[in-house]
Amino acid sequence: MFSKETYVSRRQRLKGMLNEGILLFLGNNEAPCNYPDNTYLFRQDSTFLYYFGIDKPGFAAVIDLESGKETIFGNDVDMDDIIWMGPQPSVSEQAAEVGVLDTAPFCKLENVLKEAQAKGRRIHFTPQYRHDNTIYLHQVLGIGFGQEKEAASEDLTKAVSGMRLIKEPCEIEEIDKACNLGYAMHYTAMKMMRLGMKEQELVGVMEGVCQSEGYMCSFATILSQHGETMHNHAHEGIITDGKLLLIDAGVEINSHYCSDNTRTWPCSGKFTQQQKDIYTIVCTANNYALENARPGVTYRDIHLGASRIIVQGLKNLGLLHGDVEEMVAAGVQGLFMPHGLGHNMGLDVHDMENLGEDTVGYDPDQKRSSQLGLGSLRMARSLKAGHVITDEPGIYFIPALIQQWKKEGHNAQFIDFNRLESYYDFGGIRLEDDLLITSGGARLLGSKRLPITAQEVEEEMSQRD
Repeated sequence: MFSKETYVSRRQRLKGMLNEGILLFLGNNEAPCNYPDNTYLFRQDSTFLYYFGIDKPGFAAVIDLESGKETIFGNDVDMDDIIWMGPQPSVSEQAAEVGVLDTAPFCKLENVLKEAQAKGRRIHFTPQYRHDNTIYLHQVLGIGFGQEKEAASEDLTKAVSGMRLIKEPCEIEEIDKACNLGYAMHYTAMKMMRLGMKEQELVGVMEGVCQSEGYMCSFATILSQHGETMHNHAHEGIITDGKLLLIDAGVEINSHYCSDNTRTWPCSGKFTQQQKDIYTIVCTANNYALENARPGVTYRDIHLGASRIIVQGLKNLGLLHGDVEEMVAAGVQGLFMPHGLGHNMGLDVHDMENLGEDTVGYDPDQKRSSQLGLGSLRMARSLKAGHVITDEPGIYFIPALIQQWKKEGHNAQFIDFNRLESYYDFGGIRLEDDLLITSGGARLLGSKRLPITAQEVEEEMSQRD
């Protein structure tokens, strides 16, 4: 939790961005795993955390834009709660810590909302993603299931995303901490990886590092020798000589700020020449983004710049032929990198995607592409100081996708499909760092950078015990 003044200031700024009605913030509740008392690890709604800071289930808040009144709704504990949880601070005590004077039992929220609805006042809320909150909105406000997204307030959503996109110094400090722990997580795995080891063993080691000092992993760990599968959560493989191990993992620290890094290691500790050729292209694209991201440049243009590097590199290897600009315009790079260059990061590892990818990641004058790869770009905006984004180019050889393009003749004038057959068992390479956009460019978040060049990787892996 930050200082009381931080939350007061955030809410004051938000009030100045909207004109009428009430703002509703629904916190999250416990989520049962397999029976009601056995719950998943609780995670508070990030927007509720951002404005109200209370990291416990069963809370909601309302801001009245006309009167300026702020109210937190929640229930004080009873003796049954105390028996199982021990004494807890009262709702009013917790509210005071974030500068809110008025509190009420949670059941009173329904009356406030129905009274506002009866008076024709606008009730602003952001798009919901938890089923219990959508059910609550249905029961209290009569919003049909499946209609919550349309009923959500575009004005509030844009105001919240605009504020949360630009990170405050206190937030950047927390993200640096998360990235330092993420570094330890990945570095430990690199040092402990051995041929013959189960992938799951490395997952356990990494997540142990995370949980020893952090809250949880910021997303389900991706660790696989089949890096061509974007989100491969299967960990049953045995670390095998000649393979590449792609690890995409991050940390969420106790303040809930996140890290997200990817590295691809040679299982033996040394790249084959084929692997090094592809790895070097991806590394060059990663460094291009770091060196060229700056205020006033769109991240869409950085994505396209990284795409040119990938296309040129593959052309140099004889896998592509033709004019690089023509190939990029045609979307040839999508065959090898079917995802965008990066996304926003902060209190959510994919920051605010519950508010809508286009709302958060695109300026009003930008439209999402229909091309494979570019169409998956989550962050395309003109960059501003304070943006926190990931830089994660990759090259993947996905046999089914290659065969589909070959069968359809898609971009066949540029692609040597026959030569690509020798890469069918290659896998994939992704290299991901977390960047802060500064007034003069961009910097890496965290105090250290994971080994990035092929030479650095081989040197570090050669020094394993």
